[in-house]
Amino acid sequence: MIARTSPTSVTLPESVISAVGPWGEALAAAAAAALAGGTATLRHYRADDLAVEEGGRGPVTAADRASHDAILGTLSALRPGEPVRSEEGGASTLADTGGRLWVVDPLDGTREFIARIDEFSVMVGLTQDGEAVLGAVYQPAADRLFLGVVDAAPPRGSGAWVIEGAAEGTQADWDATALRADAPSLAGPEPRLRMVESRSHPDERLRRLGERLANRFRCVTVRSGSAGTKCARVAAGEADLYVHPVPHLREWDTCAGEAVARGAGVRVSDCGGSPLRYGKVDPSHADGIFVALPAIWESVAADVAAVASPGGESNLHSMKRGTA
Repeated sequence: MIARTSPTSVTLPESVISAVGPWGEALAAAAAAALAGGTATLRHYRADDLAVEEGGRGPVTAADRASHDAILGTLSALRPGEPVRSEEGGASTLADTGGRLWVVDPLDGTREFIARIDEFSVMVGLTQDGEAVLGAVYQPAADRLFLGVVDAAPPRGSGAWVIEGAAEGTQADWDATALRADAPSLAGPEPRLRMVESRSHPDERLRRLGERLANRFRCVTVRSGSAGTKCARVAAGEADLYVHPVPHLREWDTCAGEAVARGAGVRVSDCGGSPLRYGKVDPSHADGIFVALPAIWESVAADVAAVASPGGESNLHSMKRGTA
């Protein structure tokens, strides 16, 4: 097995640099930080160093903390002075005067990590004025790096890519495959939807949502760990829909994954249809997350809102009319 190292900086493939324009340097920093966190995480994973302590929101391992330290060290070297909000560092950090804030989950899918299921990820995202603008989602066990950039001023600055074998070999060998998810047909005799669900956080509302969608679509469930991995699977066309209607999601759970998904043309909101916002005093996403391609989002939004919270469907309609 090739030993993996974590570079202090990375050089992105020209196909990515030319597409993202002015975001290239920041995206390269996100990639380097995610790879550094992944390398730190794998040292513990391969050594079976899975000692667990209970954190405020669930289990925490030495790998969580090692990844946090590696990510912060990389960002401080490459983006000195820019603030970082990390799950392992709390939520007190706010954006700088330029509206920038790095939002980091050093180990997303800790329960999968402890159970030795390879679906955990390391996520590094950047927000600008409260919006996720770019992110790196790295799956260390699979050595799979997802990158995404969202820019409100096309044609420059938007896109999503996956790099297989990012830490094995050299950056000169990186081949970035562009992601552009295609919506499945919702017409025909057997329209199908693949809904990705949490492996470790089952929810009764999702069961009800599946039943509602089964009335109109042949809806199958794909179980997966890590919110970042779920967003990446929708971006890569491996799933069509990701819904998590729970109030315990935090900004670091979604930031990088949202950037990857939106860079691939996927729509991301909370379960009531409102945009996710970052850099809040309270980092919670009170209305969860809803990820789907635009046509699917429109087709199932009322179902998602109806199961997410009491009065959700009427709230969604009010928002669409501009009255909420």
